[in-house]
Amino acid sequence: MTRARVLLVEDDAALAELVSWHLEREDFEVERTADGEEAILLARENPPDLVLLDWMIEGVSGIEVCRQLRRMSDTANVPIIMLTARGEEADRVRGLDAGADDYIAKPFSPSELLARIRAVLRRIRPALAEEVLTYGGLVMDIATHKVTRNGREVHLGPTEFRLLRFFLEHPGRVLSRDQLLDSVWGRDIYVEQRTVDVHIRRLRKALNGEGEGDVIRTVRSAGYALELTAQPVGVS
Repeated sequence: MTRARVLLVEDDAALAELVSWHLEREDFEVERTADGEEAILLARENPPDLVLLDWMIEGVSGIEVCRQLRRMSDTANVPIIMLTARGEEADRVRGLDAGADDYIAKPFSPSELLARIRAVLRRIRPALAEEVLTYGGLVMDIATHKVTRNGREVHLGPTEFRLLRFFLEHPGRVLSRDQLLDSVWGRDIYVEQRTVDVHIRRLRKALNGEGEGDVIRTVRSAGYALELTAQPVGVS
């Protein structure tokens, strides 16, 4: 899965931190600035896959940043979503006329923002909105919530599905129990570390059919990793 790079231009530090956390949790790479002039320089030096642009920012306004990005050849086709407290139709039209691809008024929910981002990427850069994750014989269709291994359908509960998705987005990496807790259960929910082990066992049981190796490796004192080097089922 291609990792999309997002340039977030927002001068509300608390909102920028919240948006960044949700984007990074969904495996977007995020670069942040609160300044319009710096945003133009960053986009010119290393064009992102998408720009989240606040209307009211320091220095050059969001509308002017949008116009300038559209004038530069390197960023003319970069998708831009404007974030603003301005909700009037005339303001939305002004933002779209300046070259924005979409417009979302504050306050907004993280899930709405993520849905808008994916919709824009699907329309403009389909490869970055890929909703099928694969690794070896594992295939996960995020849109339909279907998982197969070597063509065999795998039935997973909601938590096991989220666990496997996180593994598939980071194949080969050793993921600690704390990382899994933060990414799968969320930072605001208290869950004991041994809960991770329980769900890993359930995931293994669902993934490992007769004659198939265990693709989840236990790394003592470190965590777990999704690896193609199969171990005999029952060995961890």
